[in-house]
Amino acid sequence: MKIYNNVKLNRNHLNSVIAIGNFDGLHLGHQKVLNEAKQKAKRKRLPFGVITFEPVPVMFFDKKIKNHRINSLEQKKLMLKIFKLDFLIIIKFNKEFSSLSAEKFIEKIIYKKTKCKYLYVSKNFRFGFKRRGNIQTLKKFEKLYGYKNIITKPFKKNNRIISSTIVRKKIRKGKINEVNKFLNRNWSIEGKVITGRKRGRKIGFPTCNLKLHSYVIPRLGVYSVRVKSKYFIKNGISNVGYRPTFNGQNLLLETNIFGINRNLYNKVITVYFKKFIRPEKKFKDFKFLKKQIKLDIQQAKK
Repeated sequence: MKIYNNVKLNRNHLNSVIAIGNFDGLHLGHQKVLNEAKQKAKRKRLPFGVITFEPVPVMFFDKKIKNHRINSLEQKKLMLKIFKLDFLIIIKFNKEFSSLSAEKFIEKIIYKKTKCKYLYVSKNFRFGFKRRGNIQTLKKFEKLYGYKNIITKPFKKNNRIISSTIVRKKIRKGKINEVNKFLNRNWSIEGKVITGRKRGRKIGFPTCNLKLHSYVIPRLGVYSVRVKSKYFIKNGISNVGYRPTFNGQNLLLETNIFGINRNLYNKVITVYFKKFIRPEKKFKDFKFLKKQIKLDIQQAKK
C-alpha cells in the first residue's frame, strides 16, 4: 500500500477506484463501502485506493473536542492494509483545505489528483467549504470529469444503521460487547507506556499506564483486555479513570498484564477491550482496593 501525503499519484495509480471518507473506526459500514469498491476495482482491473483526512475534520473545526477518535491514524493505516489497497491518500485538513469549495474539491482532488473512474462514498457524505457538497454535487460533475459516483447503501445491524457516532456513544457507555460487534474486532487503544507513581507495584499489581490522548473516553471503570506488543500477546485487566482511592487528577488507562514481569516503559502496546467489568469507585483504603482487584482479576480470567 503506497501512502501519499498531499502529493500527486504516480502513473500506476491514476484512473482508479476510490473510496472517500474519514473512516474513523473502520466499522462494518465502512467495511461495506471498502469491500464494494475493492470488488469493482477487481472486476474492472483498476487500482484501488482510499482518500481520508487528518485530523478528523470535526476536531479541526472545534478545538474544544479533544477526545473523539475511535482509532489513531496509525491504527487506521494498519487496518486499511487488510483491504489490500494499492494506495492511500491522506489529505491534511487545515485552514486552506477547509476553504476549498465543493466544486474545487472535485476538480483539484478527485480529477486532477487521481483522475479516478469510480468514486465510492456513503449516502451522507459532505465535503467542501461549509460542507456544501453532497452526493448530488458529485453526480452533477460526473460527465465533466469522467468518473462515476457510486453511493453505497448504509449497513444495518438489528435494523439500525451503523455509524461512527453510534460507536462512540457505545464506547462512552461502556457497551464494549456491542462496540466490538459493530467493528467486527475488539476496539483498542494504542500508546507508549509512561512512567507512573508505581503504586500498583507497591500493592502487588504493577500496571502499564497509557494516556488517552485524542481517543474517545470509554466509561470509567474496569475492563477485561488483551494486550499486544512487539514482544507478546497476553490477557490482562485495565482501569480507565482518575484513581480516586489515590486522589488522582489525570485520566489514565492502567493495565495489569497477566504473566508479564518486565520493564515496558516507553514501549508501545495496544490494549484491546473485551468486556466491561465494573464502574470505577473510591475505596476506604488500599486493603479494600487490593481485595477488589483480586476479584476483578478472577472475573477477567473467566
